[in-house]
Amino acid sequence: MAEIVVAGGGICGLNAAMLLAGEGHAVTVLERDPEPPPRTAEEAWAGWERKGVNQFRLPHFFLARFRIVLEAELPGVLPALDAAGALRTNPIAEAPEFVTGGPRPGDEEFWSVTGRRPVMEATIAAVAASTPGLTVRRGVTVTGLVTGGPARSGVPHVSGVQTGGGQEFRADLVVDATGRRSTMPRLLEAIGARPPAEELDDCGFVYYGRTFRSQDGSLPPAFGPPLQHYGSVSTLTLPADNGTWAFAFITRARDTTLRSLRQPDVWARAAASFPLVAHWASGEPLESDVLAMAGIEDRSRRYVLDGVPVATGVVPLADSWACSNPSVGRGASIGLLHAVALRDLVRGGPLDDPLAFALAWDEATESVAAPWYQETLWADRHRLGEIDAVLAGQPYEPLDHRYELLKALGFGAAVDPELQRLSVRNALLLSTLDEIIEQVGADRLLAVGGGWREAPPAGPDRSELVKVVAA
Repeated sequence: MAEIVVAGGGICGLNAAMLLAGEGHAVTVLERDPEPPPRTAEEAWAGWERKGVNQFRLPHFFLARFRIVLEAELPGVLPALDAAGALRTNPIAEAPEFVTGGPRPGDEEFWSVTGRRPVMEATIAAVAASTPGLTVRRGVTVTGLVTGGPARSGVPHVSGVQTGGGQEFRADLVVDATGRRSTMPRLLEAIGARPPAEELDDCGFVYYGRTFRSQDGSLPPAFGPPLQHYGSVSTLTLPADNGTWAFAFITRARDTTLRSLRQPDVWARAAASFPLVAHWASGEPLESDVLAMAGIEDRSRRYVLDGVPVATGVVPLADSWACSNPSVGRGASIGLLHAVALRDLVRGGPLDDPLAFALAWDEATESVAAPWYQETLWADRHRLGEIDAVLAGQPYEPLDHRYELLKALGFGAAVDPELQRLSVRNALLLSTLDEIIEQVGADRLLAVGGGWREAPPAGPDRSELVKVVAA
């Protein structure tokens, strides 16, 4: 069995570590944030400091794909999440029958298990701590890489890590799960590796979020999908654990007019102006301030260039490989799919051939995770284009047929139960847009949802919203 070091003890790193330990490997997780996870949901929310995760207390949602993979691969996690008060939710089962057409076979696939990020992570960390073969060390920062004999001339081989405390951890494989702020490219450069191919851009969004609780444990009813677009702003309403939920506005980072949403009174006025979601701001706020987050990067890194890895013995996982706009909630699910792919590749046994392993990991990443990342990035670019067009007072006409089909699917979901389920499948990371287009056909999508441009607005337009925030 192998010695494996996982750098990063967030949700994806812990899940990967448990999957690998379940195969009999000796796995050590090194997490730079020192505080251990609290024992209760309330302590996790109120007092757990995770400075390495800048969106720790902003809205999170864990999709149905996350639940499905946990159920199949890490079944011990789900009972722990249930015991911590995580929410089981199904957008089809909970919608009125006149909207969904009544229950249908397969609707059970839409169940998600979700909650606030601190609560979910603390619970997963507790399960990881009791996993045989898995050791979690907190307050340990990876500051350098240990090298061994190269598998190919000119390609450094990583055989472990060095920490800020002067320790060395030798490993047959180092997994970088340190997230969107990963310093692994710099550490690889220090041992003479070529830099990975990197695509980097500010995703262009800023988030203004608040979290609420009801007195009786009830949750606000949903009158539409969690993410709704209104011209230059989007609303995000997410149910969570223990009678809590989150509500966020998402705007263009360069939209200076809406920066006043950071003020609680302005935020509340704006929330009240959107009829379909205004009631989501009527609970007891769990913090006095509006939490804001900007400067989120869209980034992907590829560690194989022209058929040659930049290094062997080390692989990027989840957000350390690619990260994007978190408003669609795909990060944890893509990361878990990625972790299962890693477990499967290690199970296949090519760790004793580091060069073959690095090439196989690149292929697995491109097959399992890259299609979801590329779809998310593509949709984000169109959403930014829509916002820029509104700010410029112009229509958005990108001349992209696939974009037309995406908009038709969203509009058709409101009137057609089949398209509604397919739209939910895409949102919950169960089917890609291209799979849906192939299944339904472009003609049917446009026949049902092609009138999306003529749909009446369900909230204030730009000028009305500007008046609300300026009042």
